[in-house]
Amino acid sequence: MPLYEMTSNVLEPVPSTTFTAEQVLERADLQRLLRARIDMIVDGVMVVAEEFGAFTDARRRVDLLGVDRSGRLVVIELKRTNDGGHVELQALRYAAMVSVITFDDLVEHHEHYLAQVEPEAVDEARSRLAEFLEEAGGEDTVLSREVRLVLVAAGFDREITTTVLWLTDVYGLDIRCVKLTPYKVAERLLLDVQQIIPLPEAGELTVQIRRKQSQARAVSADGRDWTRYEIVTPEGRSRPLRKRWAVLTMATALHKAGITAQQLSTAIPRSRFLPVEGLLSGEELAKAFLATYPGSTKRLGRWFLDAPLHDQGRTWVVSKMWGTNTEPVLDRLIALAPNLEFSYESLEPGAG
Repeated sequence: MPLYEMTSNVLEPVPSTTFTAEQVLERADLQRLLRARIDMIVDGVMVVAEEFGAFTDARRRVDLLGVDRSGRLVVIELKRTNDGGHVELQALRYAAMVSVITFDDLVEHHEHYLAQVEPEAVDEARSRLAEFLEEAGGEDTVLSREVRLVLVAAGFDREITTTVLWLTDVYGLDIRCVKLTPYKVAERLLLDVQQIIPLPEAGELTVQIRRKQSQARAVSADGRDWTRYEIVTPEGRSRPLRKRWAVLTMATALHKAGITAQQLSTAIPRSRFLPVEGLLSGEELAKAFLATYPGSTKRLGRWFLDAPLHDQGRTWVVSKMWGTNTEPVLDRLIALAPNLEFSYESLEPGAG
């Protein structure tokens, strides 16, 4: 669609230009600007590396490597040309190469990236990633082998769009094509950003379908447990909850029903339920928690500090890190219940 400038009398067409004509470089300009505003082309993604080349063939480099909150890596490839070059083939190769990366690998690569763009934050690489990936397991995140692709160019020829549509439709790959069109208005250079595949109107439906399909095979495909739980208490049934929220909800409800924190600690492993002295909350609780457990300096995001339990002059905090021991803990907690109104129901992956 052409761009128009509105005047009092007429709509004046704004002439488009090219990145080449405006001497906009691919890496030094486009890539640098987009990495700082990655939300312009894809939501919910953290850039973890630039010019990523930790492959056997070091000549091959991913323009930008990101990760989303579900633990899927995101390969972002940029071209300033109007035909897109062979961007889809490059991205597919890179996706295969990065699909074996682990969380610890990602931390190492992010450290290298921060050393270039934010040197003073190098030591925060692990904690930043763990916090961003909190819902996927924090430091225990198992990165999915399903890699998302974001192709960014000034244009895409028919061969690329046909290939992308085939890969998304037949094989269910998560590929996005974003078109960048520069416009020259006087001395200003404007940038029009448009997602052309999938169409924005169908994007949310496509994401929902793909999420349902991927969750249905999540446990067998990459080892992650997507099971959700509905917690039943005297106040009713909860919405489907992930493991961490299920344990917190059950423990909080039992405490409200009169079960002491000390009794709860007999059902929850000590490393997942820790006390500090005093009835604390907010910053005071965070400071006391760090003072009592110094090793948690970079792991505060792994604890429900915003949902503490106060009991007999102490403040207890539940961990967010839960694995295969979730159901045994829920069973032990239910055994403490004063009546039969406490229970839970596990839902199949993708349900709810």
